[in-house]
Amino acid sequence: MTDTTTTIRLSGWAQYPAVDTHLVMPATVRTLAVSLARAPGPCIARGMGRSYGDASLAAHTFDMTRLDYLLDFDRERGVLHASAGITLAAILALIVPHGWFLPALPGTGQVSLGGAIAADVHGKNHHHSGSFSSHLDSIEVMTAAGSIVSCTRDTDADLFHATAGGMGLTGIIVSARLRLLPISSSFIDHRILPTSGLAATLDLLAQHDDVTYVVAWIDINRRGADNGRGLVLLGEHASDGALSAPAERVLSVPCSLPSGCLNRPLLQAVNALYFHHGARRHGHHRVHYSAYFFPLDRLAHWYRLYGRRGFVQHQCVLPPASAPQALAELLACIGRSGSAAPLAVLKRFGRGNPQLLSFPHAGLTLAVDLPLNADTLALCARLDDIVVSHGGRLYLAKDACMSRATFRRGYPAWERFQEIRERYGALGRFASLQSARLGL
Repeated sequence: MTDTTTTIRLSGWAQYPAVDTHLVMPATVRTLAVSLARAPGPCIARGMGRSYGDASLAAHTFDMTRLDYLLDFDRERGVLHASAGITLAAILALIVPHGWFLPALPGTGQVSLGGAIAADVHGKNHHHSGSFSSHLDSIEVMTAAGSIVSCTRDTDADLFHATAGGMGLTGIIVSARLRLLPISSSFIDHRILPTSGLAATLDLLAQHDDVTYVVAWIDINRRGADNGRGLVLLGEHASDGALSAPAERVLSVPCSLPSGCLNRPLLQAVNALYFHHGARRHGHHRVHYSAYFFPLDRLAHWYRLYGRRGFVQHQCVLPPASAPQALAELLACIGRSGSAAPLAVLKRFGRGNPQLLSFPHAGLTLAVDLPLNADTLALCARLDDIVVSHGGRLYLAKDACMSRATFRRGYPAWERFQEIRERYGALGRFASLQSARLGL
């Protein structure tokens, strides 16, 4: 196999921003090292391109998707070793029939293993199980010199803590070992609980803190007391049933909608229909894990619904004490702006971890999609001010417009992160549009 090279225009999943890049698709780890040595300037590794903003955009990019090998799978102990380009969906298809599951999952299975580590992704069970890095035994990182360092919490621990959540800025993740979760069924026992407003949604989230998987969809396009009403979705692994991989039909959005289609009146109507449909399904259901964890994966290219301009997602985490007030301020700010928010998701987080740029810490996280228009970036800046005033921070994997000052207030370990990058030769060698914007 040989590497492929091309010049192409790339964007993140949200389609904003976009950049022309020299793209290399290495076929092996050895040829990756050769291509890295030949790269004329700073570069970044990219997996499936599911980070929303500019974290995987640079003038020189390594597309890791051909390095998608399963290297070892201990079916007795539940330990997996795989290359960075394999997707979480592909891993699940391999391990679920043998009674194992990934212990932390984002909202899509179309994330590469390397991307999951670089963003230290989290899921609906963070309040119990932490983020993805909590279940890693080791990460194999190609440094700027082309050598591979196998880092753990005990060996080259500084590189481990900087790489997990480090957005690809310490080196290129080439493989990893992780511990899996034993399961008896590929199905999830699922409950839907409707709520009447933001306060009721927060109460229900708190009441069900003992449930393994908890997330709330909320409607923030309402006026008055029912703003923030929603559907709290609870899940537990079923104790019986088949161990099967998904076999679902995937539909596709064929083209981008005209910009401006997702206006507030339309979304108020759509969200009302979704809420009442969910409320009618109040109670217990059993669904396949793919339908529970990855509902949007059944609609390929769904970002096209936001129009050609794309969208931004604003995701923050807020400390427990200030979260209710901060959330009320965020929803009021969005409401005053007149912006339409097609999707808003609320979750509880457990404790943070030692990873220097890992996003989650104890509290509540709100993620809101905002179609891009002339006012969206200014709105995001106002939302950022509310977040940092309450001691919160923004998720780097979703960010497209955070300021340097906002980043530094939210991630006080950034200087330590830079020191580790310098020690391993990453400064000036691994960089993205995002890292340049944030002063890294």
